[in-house]
Amino acid sequence: MSLDYKLKEACGICGVFNHKEAANFVYLILYALQHRGQEGAGIVSTDRKNFYEYKSTGLVAEAFDKETIKKLKGNIAIGHNRYSTTGDDSFVNMQPFTATISSGNIAIAHNGNLTNTHKLRKTLTAEGAIFNSQSDTEVILHLIARSKGNIVTRLVNSLKQIKGAYSLVILTKNSLIGVRDPYGVRPLSIGKMNNTIILSSETCPFELIGARFLRDVKPGEIVIINDKGITSLQPFEKVEPKQCIFEYVYFARPDSILWGKDVYMVRKRLGELLSQESPVEADVVVPVPDSGVASAIGFSQGSGIPLEFGLIRNHYIGRTFIEPKQSIRHFGVKIKFNAVRKFLKGKRVVVVDDSIVRGTTSRKIVKMVRAAGAREVHLRIASPPIISPCFYGIDTPTRRELIASSHSIEEIRKYSTADSLSYLSLDGLKEVVGRKENFCYACFTGKYPAEFE
Repeated sequence: MSLDYKLKEACGICGVFNHKEAANFVYLILYALQHRGQEGAGIVSTDRKNFYEYKSTGLVAEAFDKETIKKLKGNIAIGHNRYSTTGDDSFVNMQPFTATISSGNIAIAHNGNLTNTHKLRKTLTAEGAIFNSQSDTEVILHLIARSKGNIVTRLVNSLKQIKGAYSLVILTKNSLIGVRDPYGVRPLSIGKMNNTIILSSETCPFELIGARFLRDVKPGEIVIINDKGITSLQPFEKVEPKQCIFEYVYFARPDSILWGKDVYMVRKRLGELLSQESPVEADVVVPVPDSGVASAIGFSQGSGIPLEFGLIRNHYIGRTFIEPKQSIRHFGVKIKFNAVRKFLKGKRVVVVDDSIVRGTTSRKIVKMVRAAGAREVHLRIASPPIISPCFYGIDTPTRRELIASSHSIEEIRKYSTADSLSYLSLDGLKEVVGRKENFCYACFTGKYPAEFE
């Protein structure tokens, strides 16, 4: 039985150029990006002659050991943390993918989701291509292999045939390449550590390895990193950027800097604005850890209601658990969260979370807080209602599984058993993030920027 009730990010990607311990540093970056994917991890490195690779299911710390890292030779490497959105979680879908093409060895790791995969895959198969996985990343690899020219020309020609959301890191014998799709849906940042250049889905690993953040890869940009330095190309037709707003709401680690803003401060401000939009008379603000913490702090400071950690999260349960034969009421939530009675008993409690997906967990949390003695329980959600699934690299339930797609806020309140329920408005969210036209709000509006099959 899965404990995961939130939306799931597709994966985390990274690359290191020009470091004698490139694979070791990729391992550290993947460790810092663990929140972006927990199904498996992989690293591919090169010593400018040969490629070395290792992939395994499970968490990063479980997938690699010292002896494995030692075998990943060379001063260039890329890595990938997987959470499946296309294809299942079997080993054949683990990335990075490697291949030998006419111009040499190549490896690729992908964060996102292509929206015309079926059409491309059907065409490639009819032309004789053999696929080993269900991953849409392999489609990109086949397109590159069938193109002509140098690796950059092949890459440009291939990417002009695909649609959807993608951030890529690509390894060749002598270079590291980073790409973001023209809409810039998924993030990718550039860092520097002495003479070493780093690519990462987020900036949070830079502090860990002693690197400094240089800039984000721009929407529609290809950066080629080799011994000559960093070369930038923007070969695609320009469109209005549509960066994923849910990176700010939930996915990114709060200590990352994303698209020019501190993620923690964005979430805190969401909570502050929520307290202004939906005030409530209460005694204590309680965050749903960990993703609701920053917004709860903002709500507390904005409302003047004190904050207490009335829910404690168990971080060591893994992805699955074995439920006892004797049924325990709300077992799944209880094994993940524990209510602290002394902060809740007799209190009017505001429970702050970042989002509601299916609504089942919110209902169980409200009941848990009430069972711990709360006199009233008020739900406050630091984002608008999620009414539409994502097709750009998030593992989202179907539309009918999203409770807000078919139920009013009052109906959701009744289902959750809360005394009141309020979401942050879409206008409020846009006000906090700024440059409101540069983001994709499809999960809140149903309006998709990039066409899909």
